[in-house]
Formats: sequence, C-alpha cells, structure tokens
Amino acid sequence: MIFKKKLYSLSLYFTKGMYILCVFKVIFFGNNTIKAQNNNSKINLIIDADTANEVDDLYAIVRAVNEPKFNLLGITSAQFHTSPLATDNTVLESQRINQDILSLMKRQDIPLPIGSNIPIIDVSVPSSSAASRFIIEKAHQLTKNEKLYITILGSCTNVASAIVEDPTIIPKLSVHYIGFWHNPKKNTYNKIEFNTGNDPIATNILLDTQGLDFNVMTATTSQHLVFNKVEVDRYLKDKKGIATYLVNRWETYERWWTKEDPEKTSWIMWDLAIIEALVHPELATRKTFLTPKENKQRTIGIYTNVDVEKMKAHFWKHLKKIEK
Repeated sequence: MIFKKKLYSLSLYFTKGMYILCVFKVIFFGNNTIKAQNNNSKINLIIDADTANEVDDLYAIVRAVNEPKFNLLGITSAQFHTSPLATDNTVLESQRINQDILSLMKRQDIPLPIGSNIPIIDVSVPSSSAASRFIIEKAHQLTKNEKLYITILGSCTNVASAIVEDPTIIPKLSVHYIGFWHNPKKNTYNKIEFNTGNDPIATNILLDTQGLDFNVMTATTSQHLVFNKVEVDRYLKDKKGIATYLVNRWETYERWWTKEDPEKTSWIMWDLAIIEALVHPELATRKTFLTPKENKQRTIGIYTNVDVEKMKAHFWKHLKKIEK
C-alpha cells in the first residue's frame, strides 16, 4: 500500500508523500515502451500486501480475487513497522484482514502464508518466513516457460528474502512493485517513500538483482488513481459482505499523515493501479530506465502513465458482481 502514503505535512516518518527532490543525476537509458505480451494464458500471481496499513490494499485484493485473467496462487502478508500506528506485530494485522477478505468472498481455498514481521538487516541475511518459502515453492512448481508474477503492495521484505534464500528462482519471477517516486524526464529517483522506508535494504536488493524482471508502479504515477466516497457509496453502500467491509474500512481508518480532507471524501488507490495494469496492460505505459546511480546499473520497467478513468470503470464493472 503506498500511502500510508502521500504526506501532506512534515513528518519524521518515511512516507511516500514527502516531496523531496533528488539532486543527483542518473543516466537515462531510454524512452523505450515495454510492449505487453500477447498471451492468453492466465497470470500466475502472488499478492504481497501490507493490508492493515491503509485502505487501498483491500480494494486491490478484492479486485484481484476472482479475476479470470489471474491464477491467484496466494496472498502473503507484509510488515509496515514505520507507521506511527504500528503495533509490535504489523504483519499479523495484515494477515487477519487478508483472512477476513477471503472469508467474506468465500475463497478460503487461496493460501495466506504469513510474512516476516521484521525488515531485512543485511543483504546476505534473509528475513525468512512462511511467505518467502511459499514464493520459492511456487516458483519451482512452474514449468520452464512459465513466470511467477508477484505484486508487492507494501515492503519488499518477503520477496527479497525469497531471492536471498534461493537465487535460482530469479529467472522465474516477474515482480511488480508499488514504491518510490520517479521523474521519467530526468530519470531521478526519490526513495523517501513509505513502502521503501519499511525495508530499504529489501528494495535495493530487488533493484540490484541482475536478471530479475523488476517493474515499478511509482508513487508518481499511481497517485493519480483517486476514488471519491460518493462513487464508493453508489456502488457499495447498502450491500452486504465484502462491500460493507470495504466501506467500513474507508470510514473508520484514520489518516495519520494529513489533516486535509477530514471528511475523507477522496482516497488515492495506489495499489489498485498495479492490479489493473496487469489485468489491462493497454491502460498503462511501461518504459525501461536505468536503476538509480547508487544501485547496480541495469534496466528495470517503470510505469509512467495510467488511464485513470478506464481503470476506475473496469474496477466498478468487476465489483458489480458482488451480491447485494
């Protein structure tokens, strides 16, 4: 979840909303758009989410569950220890909400391996968990020509740990991360952002890993996917089950990073952007860039634009299937 996420006032916490300009220069690799693969097979997907940290993770997960284009192998829980609202066990908070979502959607068949509650403290030492081991297991179960897609909606702890534990899975992965800020014109990066700040070592492991298919839906791009409470109420209010759960989460979660919009009339759906981009790649532009200058120089994919209105339309069309 990304903001956790956009900071509107000064804070000592690492948040996505700190608009701090990176002054270093990075060599721009190119303006090459990555074309979506024309593949009718289902996407083998694991969602890694710090679900309890905010609101948008819930909407992203609900969107992904029952999506015909996904073979949803599991949802892993992630820690978010830097939040001022954090308990001693944030990963367990995320785990419980993941369980609630799948119970309400009657999809208890989807595995929910719990992730690490602590970030990585050394590049050579994984923060091992059931989640990291699950990622390794599923990667090895794929056939030679298959890829395991992982969407990281929070900290990179679980995925980076899996790679450190078993580097042989690297060619099998296609990682899609919600994180940091990026200026595509200058190819400059700002890592002072919530998801990255919850495990900066893990983020750098993914940036530095040669051969890893690593793609980033940046805060710069996903911040434009904004939902209004009016439309949420129009589609979800007075429905039961997961619809009520989503509305209640919006209404009861207190945004600690801003005093603006006290009525919570709108919310940035950062994490939903990456889910919709995977379902409808034609609604997102992804280009290749060199990694930040402090990282090993290699190319990664960065989403530079999304079609907000069409993404929203597809989301609500999908959720209309929820029974009243």
